Amino acid sequence: MPRFRPFIKDAAGRNGFDWCLIAAQIYQESRFDPAALGPNGAQGLMQILPSTARSLKVANPLDPVASIKGGVAYLKWLYDMYDGADETNRLLTALAAYNAGPGHVNDARRLAARMGLDPTRWESLSRTLPLLRLRRYYQEAEQGFCRGDITVAYVRQIMTYYDILKRRELDTAIAKAGTTERAAVH
Repeated sequence: MPRFRPFIKDAAGRNGFDWCLIAAQIYQESRFDPAALGPNGAQGLMQILPSTARSLKVANPLDPVASIKGGVAYLKWLYDMYDGADETNRLLTALAAYNAGPGHVNDARRLAARMGLDPTRWESLSRTLPLLRLRRYYQEAEQGFCRGDITVAYVRQIMTYYDILKRRELDTAIAKAGTTERAAVH
């Protein structure tokens, strides 16, 4: 991660995200392997699909800087799409859409509303996304079958990694402050 940190910080800052979140997403997507190739054709650090890369004008998704810029821009586009929710729910929903596609997330939102759940809350979507694996639910969904349980696990893993990185950043800041404080006393 250290060699990509400046690019992650730049792209995250330009799009209003915490760089630790983007680092956590990259870890989940590719384990920081810029040459990663996914089973569905996704490429690079942020596992951008070729069609998404074209729409984002990312010439080479295997270029780490281009992948980071494109992936973060796509996450921001998704985040902006879910403006009816509070910040946390928007973020979790955008991460789910990054993984499963916005169409499947919108199917899960419609299903949540039909079930009397709040479609703007991640808690609701984390219940309905996995249901899209079942015929009785996906046959009525616009996008059809979705491995929503994998998407829910994807979001959970990113948030776990994000928490770890934030704690590590805090520990480093505290240690640095303590060192500065001790140096000032002497």
